Amino acid sequence: MPTVSAHVALTLAQHIDAVFGVMGNGNAYFLDALEKQTDAVFTAVRHEQGAVVAADAHFRASGRIAAGTSTYGAGFTNTITALAEAVQAHVPLVLVVGDEPTSGPRPWDVDQIALASAVGARTYTVGRADAAATTVIAIEHALTYRVPVVLAIPYDVAALEAGDVPEAPSPRLPAPLAPRGEFAEGMLDEIAEALRGAQRPFLLAGRGAWLSGASAALGELAAATGALTASSALGRGVFPDSQYDLGVTGGFGADGAMELIRSADVAVVFGASLNQFTMRFGELFAPGTRVFQIDTAPAATHAHVGGFVRADARLAAEALVARLSPAPTSSPSSPSSPSSPHDFGDSPRHAEAGLGSTGVSSPDSEVVQATGQQTRAGAWRESVDVAAARAYAPGDELAADGRLDPRSAARRIAELLPEDRVVVSDGGHFIGWANMYWPVAAPDRMMMVGTAFQSIGQGWPSVVGAALARRDSTIVLTSGDGGGLMAIADLESAVRAAGGRGMAVVWNDAAYGAEVNLYGLKGLAEGPMRIPEVDFAAFGAAVGAEGVVVRTLADLDRLATWAAEDAATRRFLLLDLRISGDVIAPYQQEIIRVNS
Repeated sequence: MPTVSAHVALTLAQHIDAVFGVMGNGNAYFLDALEKQTDAVFTAVRHEQGAVVAADAHFRASGRIAAGTSTYGAGFTNTITALAEAVQAHVPLVLVVGDEPTSGPRPWDVDQIALASAVGARTYTVGRADAAATTVIAIEHALTYRVPVVLAIPYDVAALEAGDVPEAPSPRLPAPLAPRGEFAEGMLDEIAEALRGAQRPFLLAGRGAWLSGASAALGELAAATGALTASSALGRGVFPDSQYDLGVTGGFGADGAMELIRSADVAVVFGASLNQFTMRFGELFAPGTRVFQIDTAPAATHAHVGGFVRADARLAAEALVARLSPAPTSSPSSPSSPSSPHDFGDSPRHAEAGLGSTGVSSPDSEVVQATGQQTRAGAWRESVDVAAARAYAPGDELAADGRLDPRSAARRIAELLPEDRVVVSDGGHFIGWANMYWPVAAPDRMMMVGTAFQSIGQGWPSVVGAALARRDSTIVLTSGDGGGLMAIADLESAVRAAGGRGMAVVWNDAAYGAEVNLYGLKGLAEGPMRIPEVDFAAFGAAVGAEGVVVRTLADLDRLATWAAEDAATRRFLLLDLRISGDVIAPYQQEIIRVNS
């Protein structure tokens, strides 16, 4: 007869096909049933944190919910940081864990429900009579609220016989949140009117817009309004055309692009939380810019927002397109609307038509034709050099200290990376280099697992989840030496899971770079901030990867030849970049300025 654990495994496998974890006493029966009785794929990781991280990355790369699993006690507590990250990043996943017996805790048990709750994760505990139904409820909760959920199996219940597995309904998902009521409709009318009259319209989109499927509608809206566009770091590539896209906003953005955004007279934000980094600590928009936000949050998420609509990004974008099309014709004395569609960009903001000495004009400057009439929508973006605005500093081959300049290395790597790539990023000072210099095709091809909770050490297991989610793409990890060492146990997991479809770039500056930049510059003792230089190439070779120490740009030629080889026969490639810590990423300079 099937056990309680089998009920969980068999029901879970009807809706989830990827499970990551470490086996222990608390989940042994669950994994036995999963392996023997289902078609779900179990991938072992070497640290329980990696179980949650891999499931997290799997969802970000594919949009399909995955599961992690660990034992009780120490196995469960090892997952807490990764659970907190998934909560903060709004990533749905299910963590199947063992738990204390129903008779009461043992010396090695902890209050797992309280620990999960402390970081924002809900726990569902299965019993002998309701294991299948509870499993469906857990999956539905995760998908509905976009959060990780813990599914606990008490130790003395796990192996109990529970009869035939009952039919359980499929998880029910809520419909997209439509704008409702006269206030929402009235605000959409106001946004449409503002865009219709804008001289320098701008659209900004985040990961929420991508998850809602708003890409096509946002492209239509950008074309209809002649807007320049941009995205948050997690929304890169959400707009279907990059011709008028300014790239990423905030500290990862190019200075020229950020100047253009500050010149926008109307900005509409879709599915972006407008956190302090996206907003450049409040300086993304000029005081004269009218800022509107559309999000599923209960209220506007930044003080600079002047009008808010609570709605799904796609539905709201479609509603705005409907309001703006067909565009009304203008009288000789009134602002004109777009007379024809234009190519649309990747983000929702526009640049100016009036160029001053810096290439942009202020939000309250007027652009006029020789006749005194306002220019048609789209003139702003057609008058600026978007490519030049998006340009970053090329860097030198070597920095003043003789080590590799990370800017030139990032630029060269971008030229050599396989086009069909998915980039996963750990956290640390280095995150600026990939975000600035490595373009990606869509938001599900650049994932920063750890940054929502400001943690490091989640890079290697991210490769595991992404590799299973995107079996035809090259998975590229960008990591620092600090985070790389913290999660080094799952270097083996990454190499095993990705094989020749995987590679890693370790930005090795022999330090916790962010701490050196923030606190070393203030005169604090640097000893705790420094790391003895580690040979990551040798680490990789020890677990079957090909390791290459990179000290000059010429050493990156191996990446060119590797990319040309057959993924089925080549090995995982680990590039150990010996970079200078003296070159500070622009986003970090911004943080230093704010905290100085």
